[in-house]
Amino acid sequence: MKLALKPATLIKRYKRFLTDITLPSGEETTIHCANTGAMTGCATPGNTVWYSTSDNAKRKYPFSWEISIDENNHHICVNTIRANQLVEEALLAGAIKPLAGFTQLKREVKYGSENSKIDFLLEYADAPDTYVEVKSVTLLENNQGYFPDAVTTRGQKHLRELIEMAQQGKQAVLLFAVLHSGINSVQAAAHVDPAYAELLQQAKASGVKIFAYQAIFSNNTDHFEIAIKSPISVKVAE
Repeated sequence: MKLALKPATLIKRYKRFLTDITLPSGEETTIHCANTGAMTGCATPGNTVWYSTSDNAKRKYPFSWEISIDENNHHICVNTIRANQLVEEALLAGAIKPLAGFTQLKREVKYGSENSKIDFLLEYADAPDTYVEVKSVTLLENNQGYFPDAVTTRGQKHLRELIEMAQQGKQAVLLFAVLHSGINSVQAAAHVDPAYAELLQQAKASGVKIFAYQAIFSNNTDHFEIAIKSPISVKVAE
């Protein structure tokens, strides 16, 4: 994925969706933040942020926060909308080997008894359909990556739905899209959302396949490139 971005300095994030920044000219402005999580470690005042510009004249805030660079020079894609886009690119390119070979990819398909929508339904010629739920990982603490960064009842529901699919004999996959260059392994954040951590254990025991793939960042002269490429380990307590 190529993104035309411009740099600024973070002042503060507030009201969940708003962020104040200082442009290189010294002007202060407000940009949109498409991330409803706690963004722990991703929103420290003074950090460099990179933002995109929308050409939609109806938008109140034309700039969108895309990438944060922390004090350790880790690159973090904070725009959670990008997770599914990056995973779809990787799936179509065959970069996620355990899921390669599908004949059709469908997005946002309704499924499950709790009326959810799966991020991707992959259809295969000689294998069962595969239900793929994507989660964006950006929380790094003590050299360990975690999900979630805040209590997520929605994420808990998605795990229950995946467990249901696996119990019905279908292929169910939880794919952690790791959008933080400093994260090399992922585990459930039991200290943040113990219910999610317990459900993740149940999911693994029920046959849900759990993968994590890390994003690679490249800062070029006039754009950023981000791609999901590298599998990393997922630690799930037994």
